[in-house]
Amino acid sequence: MSQQTPTWRERIDPVVFYVTGAIAIAFVVWGLVSTPSLGTASTNAQDWVITNTGWFFVLTSTFFVIFVIWLAASKYGRIPLGDDGEKPEFNTVSWIAMMFSAGMGIGLMFYGVAEPLSHFVTPPPGTSEAQSDEAFQTAMATTMFHWALHPWAIYAVVGIAIAYGTFRKGRSQLISSAFRPLIGAKADGPVGRVIDILAIFATLFGSAASLGLGALQIGGGLKYNGWVDQPGKVVLVAIIVVLTIAFIFSAVSGVAKGIQWLSNTNMVLALTLAAFVFVAGPTLLILNLLPTALGDYASQMTEMASRTAASGDDEMKSWLADWTIFYWAWWVSWTPFVGMFIARISRGRTIRQFVTGVLIVPSLVSLVWFAVFGGTAIDIQRRTGDLVDAAGSVDSDSALFQMLDQLPIASVTTVLVMVLVGIFFVSGADAASIVMGTLSEKGSTEPSKRSVVFWGTVMGGVAAIMLIIGGNDALAGLQKITIVAAVPFVLVMAALCVSLYKDLQTDPMVVRDRLGQEMVEDAVLTGVEEHDGEFVLVVEAAEPSPSGSDAPRTTDDRG
Repeated sequence: MSQQTPTWRERIDPVVFYVTGAIAIAFVVWGLVSTPSLGTASTNAQDWVITNTGWFFVLTSTFFVIFVIWLAASKYGRIPLGDDGEKPEFNTVSWIAMMFSAGMGIGLMFYGVAEPLSHFVTPPPGTSEAQSDEAFQTAMATTMFHWALHPWAIYAVVGIAIAYGTFRKGRSQLISSAFRPLIGAKADGPVGRVIDILAIFATLFGSAASLGLGALQIGGGLKYNGWVDQPGKVVLVAIIVVLTIAFIFSAVSGVAKGIQWLSNTNMVLALTLAAFVFVAGPTLLILNLLPTALGDYASQMTEMASRTAASGDDEMKSWLADWTIFYWAWWVSWTPFVGMFIARISRGRTIRQFVTGVLIVPSLVSLVWFAVFGGTAIDIQRRTGDLVDAAGSVDSDSALFQMLDQLPIASVTTVLVMVLVGIFFVSGADAASIVMGTLSEKGSTEPSKRSVVFWGTVMGGVAAIMLIIGGNDALAGLQKITIVAAVPFVLVMAALCVSLYKDLQTDPMVVRDRLGQEMVEDAVLTGVEEHDGEFVLVVEAAEPSPSGSDAPRTTDDRG
């Protein structure tokens, strides 16, 4: 008799699903019923977070970079994310290609022009004169600081923990499962459920922020092409509704291969767009910018990593909220999603290979992307001054369209950008919803469509509310909620580093190395003391251990 398929109610973790879902829906209802009060609450909460915990975001983000690099360089770097001797699931070329696709997204489309140009015309407080040669260097270095090592080190922490626990220890793909070395059986109880709830919240608001950015950029494209006069709240919400419906259709149709095909097509189109800008833009400047931006990034790293509210007055506090701390919060919010993705494609890799690939490949992608788009935009601004308004500020929503307007076939490339962002919206919502479904269905790698559609719909609603509470500055609404929502999960990630370290200490490979070193040292000491240094080491069979095996073992979570 075939085993009966579990029902949806049997698959979900009722505490995780219903508690998280209820709070998320309550947030949406609050935004609809009393938008001003939610806006005031989010502003006050953001001010409190920046003032009281901004230093913690800055310290932990840099700690994550140091931690994962140390893991790769240490004895733990040899540990495979799988069984001993297991070959990588994907060859190196395919692995790097998938890593490259993970590095692409709405964020790079939205900020590819907007961020370098913003830092060029309004440099970070206390750095350089606006629109000077020094501001150009500062702009590229600051952009790389926000998009290279730090975000991917944050992702790597969760990726290593999930891949190690799943493929080497046989645990379920839950964030809470990675805490078993630290809290033991509590990881399967109320404490573990709280951890998974926080992971869903982080994913929900971080992904909603990305969807909101996508809506803002599509709205900017509609305005640029003259299809709407001004993309206000109604237009932005309508964009989110249409794309959310498209996501729901893709999710319930079961056309996973279709979404995969769309994602691959999107990557090709994005590369085509970048190649076009590279050729049509200041090609020689872009080539020169690659090593220059990398060098400036390295030389200014310490200064950029130490910026806090103590570095200046309210101007610095406001700048950090708009840029660095918003980014650290955004990356932390994305860790459950991206961490699970890079964990799934990295089975069989060693920790050293994992860290090297995860840090270097996306960082190089970001370097090239911002050199092409940011370098071209800054070059146009220096020559024409057409990319900023009368007040000297950058319109982030339409910055990319304004730059493309200065290049050939703008009517084609601007439509291509909106298509790219739309597909990124749909495929991104699909992937993030699957991760939230996994977390709410006890670690299931294939969550039910009902869960996926629910979380995708709620995510669209949260994105709309986050835009609405921003008022005239919709981007501010996204940033405020993202920063506040990420605070609990950054604490989870700090504890995760401790748990991962404890887990790796009991790895069979580490235990064998430690026992081997201790036994050889004891044998040598005995030989020196008893035989005056004239001795040889001999390996003999030992008496069978009670477990029937002579090999050192560690606890395996498989059963």
